[in-house]
Amino acid sequence: MLSQYTHIQIAVDGSKEADTAFSKAVAIAQQNDAVLEILHVIDTRAFQNVSSFDSAMVEQVSNDAKDKMQQYYDRAKNAGVNEVHFSIEFGSPKSIIGHDFPKKHHVDLIVLGATGLNAVERLLIGSVTEYVTRTAKCDVLVIRQPLTTN
Repeated sequence: MLSQYTHIQIAVDGSKEADTAFSKAVAIAQQNDAVLEILHVIDTRAFQNVSSFDSAMVEQVSNDAKDKMQQYYDRAKNAGVNEVHFSIEFGSPKSIIGHDFPKKHHVDLIVLGATGLNAVERLLIGSVTEYVTRTAKCDVLVIRQPLTTN
């Protein structure tokens, strides 16, 4: 018996993998008439090493994220998803994507790309996707970027 999902979370970071995962999440939301929660996490650890920490920089990053999230929102609405929300959170992507956000928003399916933008973190401490698949309390669907052949 297939699950009927009601609250689907899609985490996006601007990568091709996240964009592919977004398209799948939209299709699943349509099929289940589910709420689609689009989430972007701004990793605050990236600002800790900036010697001249500037609130203007944080504002610029936030504004860029808002613009991108509005584009994702519009794509989901235009594709026919009835209820769409987007959120921009600040903090640890692993914790927010895997635990905090799903608990707060009663998420029953998390959709993620297999890899994201941060290759250095993936090498040093493991990917967000790997962490979420191991620790989330709800279903997790990992979407892989299709291989291209030349």
